[in-house]
Amino acid sequence: MIVGFDLTGRVALVTGASRGIGQAIAERLAEAGARVVISSRKLEGLEAVAEGIRVRGGEALAVAAHNGDKAALYRLAEQAVEAFGRIDILVNNAATNPHFGPLLEAEDSLWQKTIEVNIMGAVWLTQAVVPHLRAAGGGKIINVASINGLRPGRLQGIYSMTKAALINLTQTLAMELGVDNIQVNAIAPGLVRTKFARVIWENEEIARQIVERTPVGRIGEPEDIAGIALYLASPASAYTTGQVFVIDGGSSIPML
Repeated sequence: MIVGFDLTGRVALVTGASRGIGQAIAERLAEAGARVVISSRKLEGLEAVAEGIRVRGGEALAVAAHNGDKAALYRLAEQAVEAFGRIDILVNNAATNPHFGPLLEAEDSLWQKTIEVNIMGAVWLTQAVVPHLRAAGGGKIINVASINGLRPGRLQGIYSMTKAALINLTQTLAMELGVDNIQVNAIAPGLVRTKFARVIWENEEIARQIVERTPVGRIGEPEDIAGIALYLASPASAYTTGQVFVIDGGSSIPML
């Protein structure tokens, strides 16, 4: 382990970690020495991820918590501290995207659900965790946004808007928490082969168009996102804050 990326003694809290990008990030942080608390709406998938981390010699605690439930998120932070004594790293990864279609055709309930989970969930859990980061002398907050937060995704208007808000939240918190030695950054993945994004990558025509404009010639895998998360969670990123890291295989490069 390179010294700057060693997370021994650190405690990381990762939401949406029962599969996909959240799982990959939790596993990478555990490999670097962090004790990890992983959460998602249902406990079943989480336990399998936690057990996999333990089998490889890591420490993990699985906690069911709905990202749109403020009280549940505050309890999640409390359980993390009760189990491991501190929190050093927060990864706001949980998200939802219940509406795939024209923006103005979405029912109010879909707007409300997406905003509560994707924006307010990150706000509420950050509010719960920041006092513990301050108590630890500093820490890291990593918000998993999307390239759709930088430019809207086709038929993903509500989701795109919430990810744009998450990027702005990242930058605002970076300004406000820098004095506390808390670095706040965002990751903006392109299309990644997850269950969450299945409606896109299983559509052969959409997937073909994306791959054609992606220099590396493929869509992403969850492990492709874990490396930048490790950097942002580690001491190596002590002078990095308020930034958005696009990890998309180059698909967002302007090309003629």
